[in-house]
Amino acid sequence: MDPVAGAVTEARELVHFVTQQTRFALINNILQHPKQLPSMYELEELNPSVSEATVYKHIQKLIDAGIVREVPLDDDQRRQGYPWKFYGLTVEGREFLDDHNLLTAEETLQQIYETISDKPEKMVKYENAPRPDDA
Repeated sequence: MDPVAGAVTEARELVHFVTQQTRFALINNILQHPKQLPSMYELEELNPSVSEATVYKHIQKLIDAGIVREVPLDDDQRRQGYPWKFYGLTVEGREFLDDHNLLTAEETLQQIYETISDKPEKMVKYENAPRPDDA
C-alpha cells in the first residue's frame, strides 16, 4: 500500500476508534469540563450507564492511541481526599479531532456542562480540586 493510502486508512480507523460511543462520550466529557481535565470520578459520574471498569478501560485505550493523556498533580500539590490524576487531550489528539471536525461542539458542550445543577457534592468538590499547572 502506498504511504498516502496507508495514512488515509489509518486516519479513517482512528476516526472510527474515537467516535465509538463510550470513547466519544469521554472525549466530550473532557472537552466540556471547566478546566478540560476531569478526574476519573468525574468521568464516571458523567457516564452513569457505563460501569467504572468500562470508563477506565476506554480512557486507557484513548491514552494508548495518543488522544488522551494522564496528568498527575505533583506530590507537593496533592491533598488527601482530592483527586490527583486527571485526564486531558494531548496536543496531537486535539489537532486530530480538530482536523476531522470533531471539536465543533466544544463551546456548546461547555455551556451544557455549566447548566448541570444536580451534581453530587463530591463531584463539585472534585471539579474545584487543584489541577496541574502545566496542563
